[in-house]
This record gives sequence, C-alpha cells and structure tokens, in this order.
Amino acid sequence: MLRIDRVKLITQMARQDMTQLKLVELSGLSRATISGIQNGRSCSSRSAVKIADALNIPIEQLLKEK
Repeated sequence: MLRIDRVKLITQMARQDMTQLKLVELSGLSRATISGIQNGRSCSSRSAVKIADALNIPIEQLLKEK
C-alpha cells in the first residue's frame, strides 16, 4: 500500500483546475476511493498510478515522503 500526500494531491488538482469528479472520470477510480485518498487513506500502487496518470505527472510527485 502507498500513501499519497493529500496536500500534494490537492495542490496538483488546484493547479490543474481539476475537480474531484473530473479526477474520478480521468482515473477510472470511484469517488469513494478518491475521497478516501484525499482524506489521508493509503491506496494500492495501481490506484496511485491511475491518479498520477490522470494528473499527467510522475507518481513521485504525489507520494508522501518518509
């Protein structure tokens, strides 16, 4: 399981003027999954990759630093 940094995710979404709904559409993930990640829940590496792809950024830009 990976942990996406919620601040980085929200910042990237704001930068791209992307709503949660748009991210759901582009990533193919459920709204509950996206919402959970935004609230700090961990996710599978597959979900993290889908989000990074939807935002068109490298996954490293989203991951929480240890």
